[in-house]
Formats: sequence, structure tokens, C-alpha cells
Amino acid sequence: MSVIDTDTQKQLRRHLHQRLIASMEADPLAPERSSLLTARLECLLDGIQATTGLSLSPQEISTLCLQIKNDVIGMGPLTELMSDPSITDILVNGAQSIWVDRSGKLELTQLHFDDESHLRRFVDRYIAAQGKHLDSATPAVDARLPDGSRMHVVIPPLSPAGTLVSIRCFRESHSSLEDLIQSGMLSREMADLLIFAVQGGLNIVIAGGAGAGKTTLLNAVSEFIPSNERIVTVEESAELALRNRHVVTLEAKQGNGEGRGRFDLRMLVRQALRMRADRIIVGEVRGEEVFDMLQAMTVGHDGSLTTIHANNPHQALKRMETLALLSNSRAPREAIRDMIESAVQLIIQVARLSDGTRRITSICELHDAPGCIEVVELFRLRKTALSINRELHVSGTAPISRSTHTDCGIRPLFLETIRAKGIEPPRSLRLIWEVAEMPS
Repeated sequence: MSVIDTDTQKQLRRHLHQRLIASMEADPLAPERSSLLTARLECLLDGIQATTGLSLSPQEISTLCLQIKNDVIGMGPLTELMSDPSITDILVNGAQSIWVDRSGKLELTQLHFDDESHLRRFVDRYIAAQGKHLDSATPAVDARLPDGSRMHVVIPPLSPAGTLVSIRCFRESHSSLEDLIQSGMLSREMADLLIFAVQGGLNIVIAGGAGAGKTTLLNAVSEFIPSNERIVTVEESAELALRNRHVVTLEAKQGNGEGRGRFDLRMLVRQALRMRADRIIVGEVRGEEVFDMLQAMTVGHDGSLTTIHANNPHQALKRMETLALLSNSRAPREAIRDMIESAVQLIIQVARLSDGTRRITSICELHDAPGCIEVVELFRLRKTALSINRELHVSGTAPISRSTHTDCGIRPLFLETIRAKGIEPPRSLRLIWEVAEMPS
């Protein structure tokens, strides 16, 4: 039987862990010296077996050593999940319930922590390493794991059932635009449009829900920013993995219990304006920093990009307007609308469908209209239902659905603006726009 499946062996592992910590306090050992850590564990196990008369097989000793090493210098029970490239999120709902988001679908794993104290030891180790702590006065904390993954922890009294951990896994190698085409997230023509827009210096907002692929798309399209341009990224927690030559990263910092030392996104956007940035990329706007981001887009930082939580392009505009109104800028609503219309040229809407796949559902250009901002769709995702045979109907299977990307027959206003910079659209777009209508 597996070591983790018996109470006796759990108690042995806990006791061995405590003995190891005590020995390391007396004789510190660098965590990276894995072989010496294994030798120390085996020595402690020999002593325990000699004292108690307990007999362990070589396989059980090896398993115990591996599990304790993971607890001391690794990710504990989450180690194998962190190394799985198909997993984007790890969700710990207390010690006995660990879920993962694999390829867009939530799955309950067979893994678990021994108990609440085991889970808290794991959490506190990473929280303390960043000079933070969890207690009743600070029951929610954000932290970064050594590999760049983002971890959010909530403890009682905010979560009466126990400690909650949400990990957004960081992957060093992100998908290219070609990979996204192959996965069906967008069509070749849509990719050509995004490349044309990025190279032409359009300000782009990527909108979508949680886990829809906003950051993935932002990473992919950023590769087409000209190599001679300086990029400054601003993020709450560094998740972007830009491959450009000249990238400077700014990351927000939480303050202490008294709020001192805090640097929020708004402060960082203002810093970026002083850093001679050709383009500013804000990982996600979610607060009053949207006002400063819009200002940056209208004062010489053409080609800036950001993401925002919204279910459709119209909602993205309303959300930006609302957040800007809450920024204490005292700017009237009409002035903010004018700023949005001047700052943003393109909105890309992404969504995660019911089958877990991620798709661009719409690419829209913003036009100025009397009293409002007009959203003109250039490409959209069109869903069609396929007929299925009678046997599937009898079995109660739901109809199969298929979605395809299609252009909307509209020639964008930004075409001539980009052409004036000496950049011509690719042939695939010229074929579409030669017969397309100009927006009314």
C-alpha cells in the first residue's frame, strides 16, 4: 500500500519532517543540496527504525524521502501538478480537495495534503520567503512562487472551511500566433490583421473572462512589435513572457499592514511614462489605473496594449468608462468617452467556450459617433449547429456545434492611417478589403 494511504505512515512522515527541521536548525543545509538532504533523511529513518523496530522496504523509504523533500524544498503534493504543461490553474479547497484546470476543464485530483497544518506549512513557507504573513488581521495574501506562478491564499475567518489556495501556473514557453491558429483560436486572416495592427501602432484592448486566453494572446501578438522599440510592461503580478529584445518589467508591490511601501498599477503606469517607453503594456486594467493608461495611449505611446475583464466589446467600453470615472480625475463622462475613442482603436474579444476551447469571438474597430462610441465588427465567430443521426438523438446526446471565423465585409478606417506609415496590409487582407464596404 502507498505510504500516503495509511495513518501510521502519515504520522511517520510528519515525525520525520519535524526531526529533519530540528536537525537542519542545528546544522543548516542549503536547500539545493538535494543529495545531502536525502542522506540526512535516510540517516534519520535508520535511527527511527532501530529505536521503534519499524521495518520499511526500500521502496517505502524512497517514497518517504521524496515526499519529505517535496515538502521541504518543493511543492509538496502539488509537485507533479506544477510540472504538467496542460494544467493552467491549481485550486486547493482545503487539505483534502485539490482541483486543476486542464485544457479548459476543471478536474478533481486524487492528491491531497495530510491535514490543515500540512497545508499551512506549505503555504507559510512561500509566504514567509517574501516577507509576508497570514493571520486573522491579514487573511488573504498574494505571492509569487519561485517559477513565476501566481499564488493567492485565503484563510479563516474569510474561508470558514479552511485554507484556500489558487495558483495560476506560469509557463516560460508561451504559444506563438501560429500555435493559436493551429488550435483554432483565430483564423489566418485574423492573425494577419492583428500583425498589421500591432506593426502599425494601433492601441489594442483584449477583453474576455477569466481563463479565456487574454494573456496568451497578448504574449503572442507582442512578438510583432518592431525590435527597435522599447517596451515597458506594468503588471499586478508578472505573468507576461515577452520575447522582444528591449523589455522593462514593472510589478506592483503590496504595502505592509499599515499600507506603507505600496506601489499600485496607477503609480507604475505613471512611472512608465517617465521611462522613455515606445509602448506601454499593462497586463490587466482593473482599477483607476485605466485613466492613466488611456492618457498614455493618447500622448505618444501608440501601439500600447492591455487586457480587461469583459464579456463583450460594449461591456469593455463601459467598464473602462466606469473605472476612469472612479479614478478621482474629476473628468466629466463626455471627456472620458472622448479619451477612450481617441485612445483605443481595436478591441479583441476572447472567450472560453463550453467545451473548454478558447476562441477569439470578435475583432472590433472603434468609430466616433454623435453622443457615443460606435463599435464596428471586422471579424466574428459564427456558430452553426450540425445535424446528427437519429441514434444520437435517441441516446439523448446534445447537438454537435461548430464555430467558424468569418470577416464582416467592412474595410477599417485605420487602413489608410497605417498605410501612411509605409506599412502595407498582407495579401489576405487586401483580397478582403478590395471588395469590402467602408463603414457608414
